[in-house]
Amino acid sequence: MTTTGIRKRAATGALTGLALGDALGFPTEFNDVPSILAKCGPWREMELPRPAIVTDDTQMTLALGRGLRTAMDRGLLGPKRMERPVREEFVDWYLSPDNNRAPGRTCLVACNLLKAEGRFWQDASQIGSKGCGANMRVAPIGLVPGLSDEQRSGAAQLQSALTHGHPTALAASDLTAHAVRLLAQGAEPTGLVGLLRSYAVESRTRYHHRWLGDLWTRSQDPTPEHFIARGWDDCLEILDRLQDAVRANSPETDPCLATGAGWIAEEALATGLLCFLLFVEEPVTALRRAACTSGDSDSIACLTGAFAGAHLGADAWPGEWAERIEYRGELLTLGALWDA
Repeated sequence: MTTTGIRKRAATGALTGLALGDALGFPTEFNDVPSILAKCGPWREMELPRPAIVTDDTQMTLALGRGLRTAMDRGLLGPKRMERPVREEFVDWYLSPDNNRAPGRTCLVACNLLKAEGRFWQDASQIGSKGCGANMRVAPIGLVPGLSDEQRSGAAQLQSALTHGHPTALAASDLTAHAVRLLAQGAEPTGLVGLLRSYAVESRTRYHHRWLGDLWTRSQDPTPEHFIARGWDDCLEILDRLQDAVRANSPETDPCLATGAGWIAEEALATGLLCFLLFVEEPVTALRRAACTSGDSDSIACLTGAFAGAHLGADAWPGEWAERIEYRGELLTLGALWDA
């Protein structure tokens, strides 16, 4: 973490923003924009619900964060060291009575399979799913200090693959973690889409054998490179749409119309980024815009909050909001650990 990252407390800002976006978007998920406006009033005045309850998006982010912390307490982060504690945290989440926040089907099916002792995680992975459930929770990988580029990329894809094994889910998770990392380190938002595009081009045929093992053989692809390139190509296509939307989109227009509804991984990344980039210096307005969308509003808003918090730090968020978010203590503990 750079000096700037420590000073602004990027990890605390990103985790808090993610949870705030999640809580703001929870009541508006599955609603179209007219219904949201009828229920909540003008979108620029949306208030954080009381109590500020989050969804499985924040719960699984914390599960990943705890698993990472355990793995890194044991030494250098590698696939074997990471897989076991993260898998255990995901299964604990699956079995928890608090897992009652409309979790995604892919996560439930995969975590049920991950319960079985001795089962290879690749056999639990849902190879056909590129739902946004993998990249909504990946922010911790972008916030943990001290990882090499290979570790960060491999870990982002592995945490996705435990549940969502589709190559686009892997690539979008990698790209989301990379975006969080760049913003935490002080990258200029105006150049962010270009940086992400370059990263996607460089990564296009790089299959992480060490981290993913033989996952690719569960698909119909002839080679691992062909498998992973499909995912990066989806991401490159949506990044082009995002670039056009940043230039042309009116803040008053539903962002989902430009970059997709966010139920799938690459669209959640792009629409979350669009909301952030429309209001770079107005993080609360960015969250409100993300929550007032016709798509997967809690996941879009939690990604928007992670990007805005990584960029602006812990002081981005109103104290009155941050103080009453669910799981606040655990969010602050992980944030403080990674900011230090």
